[in-house]
Amino acid sequence: QVQLVESGGGLVQAGGSLRLSCAASSRAFSTYAMAWFRQAPGKEREFVAGISPGGLTTRYADSVKGRFTISRDNAKNTVYLQMNSLELEDTAVYYCAARSGGRVGLSRSEYDYWGQGTQVTVSS
Repeated sequence: QVQLVESGGGLVQAGGSLRLSCAASSRAFSTYAMAWFRQAPGKEREFVAGISPGGLTTRYADSVKGRFTISRDNAKNTVYLQMNSLELEDTAVYYCAARSGGRVGLSRSEYDYWGQGTQVTVSS
């Protein structure tokens, strides 16, 4: 069992930045592919970014490419999401997710463990 705890959400003006963190409880953290998803009110949960266990492979949704960066520190059992140039459309609850194995999945069903989410609100 892996417990994931997100932090770093909050209220930010459009054009601003936030960095989300996700701390994992598992000693096997370095074997999990990790991802960030988000869910806006009335919408489906969608993939934002993912990273392979060793950090060599990253994938991004088209809507965040060039603005968001996912990274991880396996020594700290933590994955990060640096969000720059935030837009109103980025407002959502952001979830951290983990899956066994090396592939970075794009769909919600591929992930085995989820955090409780952290709210990100972008204001004009």
